[in-house]
Amino acid sequence: MKKITIPSFRQKKLDVQKVTMITVYDYVFARLVEASDAEMILVGDSLGMVIQGLPLTNPVTLEEIIYHTKNVRRGAPNTLIVGDMPFMSYQVSPEAALASAGRIVKEGGADCVKLEGGVYVAPSVQKITRAGIPVVGHIGLTPQSSSALGGFKVQGKTKEEADQLIADAQALDEAGVFAIVLECIPGGVAKTITESIRATTIGVGAGPYVDGYNLNAYDLLGLFGDFVPRFARQYRQLGPECTEVFNAFTRDARSGAYPVKEETYGGGPEIDKHFPLP
Repeated sequence: MKKITIPSFRQKKLDVQKVTMITVYDYVFARLVEASDAEMILVGDSLGMVIQGLPLTNPVTLEEIIYHTKNVRRGAPNTLIVGDMPFMSYQVSPEAALASAGRIVKEGGADCVKLEGGVYVAPSVQKITRAGIPVVGHIGLTPQSSSALGGFKVQGKTKEEADQLIADAQALDEAGVFAIVLECIPGGVAKTITESIRATTIGVGAGPYVDGYNLNAYDLLGLFGDFVPRFARQYRQLGPECTEVFNAFTRDARSGAYPVKEETYGGGPEIDKHFPLP
């Protein structure tokens, strides 16, 4: 599959062709996405919660994002890879933001970067895009500031909040983002944003009136069971299946059914003569 280009996003939006982005963090899952029809991979700072078992994304470091992005790049050389900018890698100044973005692209191999925030991060977005690094914005529920938002909950439920989201999207659009993630906002607000900006909107719990969608591979496959967001459609329930596989292996190991002769290495005629198997 030929890698999607940044300029083609505008045409896809005009042609009403939906794009999909799947969040993964390693080589194996990246290979699976690469073999699919999905156009984009997000290496998200959600790895803090999904991979590391942390309660928040904020502890994730720039070095960890770079490490996981490198692994994903090796698994998906022909898929557009978005490297997430972790907490405090871009908030200090536009110059610091550019330096962090440059590392994710240069060391991690990402095609572009994503950062959270609206009007206040627009100067950083402009600094990064002018250096030739494409940027994806992210507004609505922004996990890095979940404490300030009162937790992981829907944003834009009042007229004032909705107006601010629209202003944030327009500021990011003017600053040069080619796409914006709209996370956990009312569908009507997402529709208004999508119709008012040039950038591609990628919904995460933002309803059907967006230009594309993002879901986490672990949610799509049903690998999590404790908490499933309303928008996270689980196409399979592989979590229980994985547990059953592990149990089957354990039963076979304990009963002696594993390994059998075909799963055991021989040493050749000389070794097998002196060290025969029963």
